[in-house]
Amino acid sequence: MGRFQPFHLGHLAVVREILGERPGVPLILGIGTAEESFTWRNPFTAGERFEMIDRALHESALGPTLVVPLGDIRRHAQWVAYLKSMLPQFDRVYTNNPLTRLLFERAGYPVESPRLVQRSRFEGVHLRACLAADRGWRPLVPPAVAEYLGEIGAPARLAMLRPQRSAPSEEHTP
Repeated sequence: MGRFQPFHLGHLAVVREILGERPGVPLILGIGTAEESFTWRNPFTAGERFEMIDRALHESALGPTLVVPLGDIRRHAQWVAYLKSMLPQFDRVYTNNPLTRLLFERAGYPVESPRLVQRSRFEGVHLRACLAADRGWRPLVPPAVAEYLGEIGAPARLAMLRPQRSAPSEEHTP
């Protein structure tokens, strides 16, 4: 699960790591908060995020991967059941989010924490700030994603959406 706002090289490294650990086993990537877009925290639509991920995975020849947009239900106690109803069967969860870990462990799933790659560099608020300034963002995303962000006018969108004061926190809400 991730919001992928936008999909960056840190995300791609995690996908590559997980697929390398379990060759041939499909990876399900859930696009979280799929119902929200055109805000500073969630500037891209679910379809745009799907397109970014699809292009990056195709360019990197990674797979098998299934990408599924998922809306928030804002009921933590029911979140795992909701995901089970929306996704194909899965047997483990990868997350670095403490709440997601807690919810899936309580539901009996093994939970693993993928290695975060250069977290301060590949962090959503930082990357969105670079996009808003139209400076320094291209080396942070896969080339196919950089091309797509240019096609959809992402720097101009982020410049328009950028808050005048500090950005809101990046906490995850399932």
